[in-house]
Amino acid sequence: MAGEFNTGDMLDMYLFENEQLLEQLQETVLEQKDADCFDEESINEIFRTMHTIKGSSAIMMFDNITTVAHKLEDIFYYLRESNPHNVPHVKLVEHVLEVEDFISAEMDKMKNGDPVDGDANDIIANLDEFLDSIKNSAEKQGKELPPENVSEAPTQFYIAPVASGASRFYKIYITFFPETEMVNIHAYKTVYALKEVAEDLLYYPEDIISGDCSNEILNEGFRILLQAQCDEEEVRKIIGIGYDIKKVDVYECKAEEFLQGFDFGDQETIKVGVEPVLAENTATEDVKVSENQPEKDTKSLEKTTIAPGDFVIKSKEPGKAKKLAKDKPKNEKAAFISVNVVKMDQLMDLIGELVLSEAVVLQNQDLKVPGLNLSNFNKAAVQLSKISADLKNVILSMRMVPLTNTFQKMNRIVFDVSRKLDKDIEFEMIGEHIEVDKNIIEHISDPLMHLVRNALDHGIESDKERKQAGKTEKGKVILSARTEAGKVWISVQDNGKGLNREKILAKAKKQGLLDSNKPEDSYKDQEVYQFITLPGFSTNEKVTEYSGRGVGMDVVVRNIQSVGGALEIESTFGKGSTMSLKIPLTLSIIKGVVMKAGSSSFVLETGVIKEFVRVKNDMMIHEPNGSEYVMIRGECFPVIRLGKWYGLTDYQESVERGMMLNIEVEDKNICLFVDNLIGTQEIVVKPIPSYVKKVKGLSGCTQLADGSIALILDPAGLIE
Repeated sequence: MAGEFNTGDMLDMYLFENEQLLEQLQETVLEQKDADCFDEESINEIFRTMHTIKGSSAIMMFDNITTVAHKLEDIFYYLRESNPHNVPHVKLVEHVLEVEDFISAEMDKMKNGDPVDGDANDIIANLDEFLDSIKNSAEKQGKELPPENVSEAPTQFYIAPVASGASRFYKIYITFFPETEMVNIHAYKTVYALKEVAEDLLYYPEDIISGDCSNEILNEGFRILLQAQCDEEEVRKIIGIGYDIKKVDVYECKAEEFLQGFDFGDQETIKVGVEPVLAENTATEDVKVSENQPEKDTKSLEKTTIAPGDFVIKSKEPGKAKKLAKDKPKNEKAAFISVNVVKMDQLMDLIGELVLSEAVVLQNQDLKVPGLNLSNFNKAAVQLSKISADLKNVILSMRMVPLTNTFQKMNRIVFDVSRKLDKDIEFEMIGEHIEVDKNIIEHISDPLMHLVRNALDHGIESDKERKQAGKTEKGKVILSARTEAGKVWISVQDNGKGLNREKILAKAKKQGLLDSNKPEDSYKDQEVYQFITLPGFSTNEKVTEYSGRGVGMDVVVRNIQSVGGALEIESTFGKGSTMSLKIPLTLSIIKGVVMKAGSSSFVLETGVIKEFVRVKNDMMIHEPNGSEYVMIRGECFPVIRLGKWYGLTDYQESVERGMMLNIEVEDKNICLFVDNLIGTQEIVVKPIPSYVKKVKGLSGCTQLADGSIALILDPAGLIE
């Protein structure tokens, strides 16, 4: 059905724009879900969103989306025009979100190349029923209903002029932002929107669908002649100004002037968008265009045959200079540009290779030959390093996106699930504006959704159970994000019943997961809680459609580990649980300190290192069980010998010949003892095999300047 217009570029633009609109729609609705009603600004915004989606979907001939969008638009048209009272707000919120879900599902089909054939009949029937109910309520109160919000199919846009006494005539000039892509489609959407009020509607350029007129519209503007029974303000409201339309000029004119704009025969005029160059001595003279008067100054005016849609120059009072209906839009710098994510990934890979190549060049062994004069080389190297660092920072910032949209999706889940489970649950978001690499967000969205559903379904008790447990406060879920040492921590906290340590241990023992040589009471709480992340482990007798605490938690952990992250669980039985995702801010490049332990190289991110310390033997404390501590300025810190930790050979035993690194993570400190430090380097993070990930304290690997491989340490894994 949409085959004629469904070119790849048009569909990509359609999906991109409508995804943005739906995200804004969902955010607006969820922000006011607990209010008594939508405010005027939100009503107008939702109306405009549905109107835009309806128009673009009609252009693409996705009839089911067009119809359902128009039905929801009808409701908000009525709310906007009538301002009725006692509208069931929560029910309306559910209807809006239902429409958003339907359109999103259809757009997912488009992305996958599947037929856009969703059945919207039930949704449409529900919307009609809702609109009828609020209209009937208004009629009972004696209120007058506004005129119907009529929409016609986009068959053709020229209507034979049938002017009445109430008809008004407008010349409309639209300027689009220079960076607007596929501007001809945006022009078509504007024409389609005006069709609903038009008695007569003509536009130029005419062939805005199949013709290649985008550059002409960007340079010369888009011109419309409109005959309608509405005022200028309503025309402006229908067209609107958004991220695509920069400016709208609306000029009301007489009927003769309206018709003259499209029927001039062989006359000549000034074409809109061309600035006339008047001689100094004629600058104050009137420029007239008529059948009986010849052209005044052929050198000062551009001659052109009138084309449909061209505007004519209105005569001014004597003594006043001639002005054009619209000046030519100035060429402006694009503020934004859309770039395919694949290209961004390729660019990021190239930057990583550039960083590695830079390290190879600047740390080349040939430069260490005695007697070389490297002063000029060093100056050039400093400049190269600066440019490389700036380039890396710019590229990294381009990939960073805020967590806002991801958090809003969780807000939607809380709203839906809490109503279906009949639980009174409050939702709070903290730190949603923190920015994370786009690839990270794509990997954590599903795990985060699972954790939120777990908290709603099995974490928080029903209202009756909370009352019986003596809990007076509402059920609450807090979704928070914070950054620390190059990592972002995303936590899902609930004030529900928490995890039952004894129940988990009993289940683990039944499944043979406990160490027979280790007493049950010697297991730390964190160790016990990690059992629920194992495949098939669940303490719940019943699995619901929303979640089953433990069911699928292994998938959650795998997804998080795939981006170098980890899941930490804290819980107090009877009071609640906190599930924390620890993930890197970016997957690509970090600054690290390279060190040696034995014959192996390691890298530690600079952000977690508090200081480097040379220690003496008398500063060390040795426990009978083999544990070691070091006293630094009166404080005692546990010591990990990196060579011993990983069972390496030939590592440095004497603390006086090595280096101690004081590391701080989450307010916990340890001292890491290594043989020696190599230096700092920009590290391109590379993934490590799954069997290596099982080794505690490792998060990835990298290539050093000499071509050797170094393992990247995970400080949180070293701190027990």
